[in-house]
Amino acid sequence: MARSLAFIGTGIMGRPMAGHLQQNGHELFLHDIVDLPKELLDGGGTACSSGKEVAGQSEIIIIMVPDTPHVEAVLFGENGVADGLSPGKTVVDMSSISPIETKEFAKKINDLGCDYLDAPVSGGEVGAKNAALTIMVGGEQKTFDGIKPLFDLMGQNITLVGGNGDGQTCKVANQIIVALTIEAVGEALLFASKAGADPAKVREALMGGFASSKILEVHGERMIKRTFDPGFRIELHQKDLNLALSGARALGLSLPNTATAQELFNACAARGGGTWDHSAMVKALELLADHEVA
Repeated sequence: MARSLAFIGTGIMGRPMAGHLQQNGHELFLHDIVDLPKELLDGGGTACSSGKEVAGQSEIIIIMVPDTPHVEAVLFGENGVADGLSPGKTVVDMSSISPIETKEFAKKINDLGCDYLDAPVSGGEVGAKNAALTIMVGGEQKTFDGIKPLFDLMGQNITLVGGNGDGQTCKVANQIIVALTIEAVGEALLFASKAGADPAKVREALMGGFASSKILEVHGERMIKRTFDPGFRIELHQKDLNLALSGARALGLSLPNTATAQELFNACAARGGGTWDHSAMVKALELLADHEVA
């Protein structure tokens, strides 16, 4: 059944996600602070000037923007989504933001008589383009069940983790694992290269063993071929690890290797690499070793 959907945020991830919804017959009302993708407009999408306008036109409002302040501005800023809501509508935030702030956002939207899901994703640009994202959802079961057919058009591994905020907590945990695995792959390939082995052959051999991972497959290849166009930008992973480390402080928890990974990202950003793909963390390791994986 075709539905009227708002989609706010049509960047590297949002553009293909919105495209999958449109290609499956759903009507899109679009808003972004930059120019909207021509293919979405040519496909029948309607350009709207504000969050208020898209919310007024749609039964479901999907948000895919970079960080917590952006979500807050989209929802509650001047002419924001909240101003265009009426009871019975659903807001789905697929950004990766603060779990604590998410709970507050959800409460404010619920107070307007509307439902709220936090549904951050993992899988990067490749997963978005292939409709193969992992989607981690927080919210009510009934709301999740109603939106699940839309999630199925964008992803393959879709899980209701718990209540509002739990989807974002799950995403932070995901980003810890991803960052530490990128660091491990970088160290391993750097070690192999410095020792005189062919890192491409080492990666090929490791892909058949217990060390195999999606990150070794995709980002290991990036490290060897030096293809560091994003992807997923280092500056966004820094944001996610900031959420992890600030959350750990609040919980009285030490995350020592997460802190190390963040420092390596910080080193890349200091060299102008904030917009590099996060696999480029290996460049910080290479600097320390005075050797490049090649």
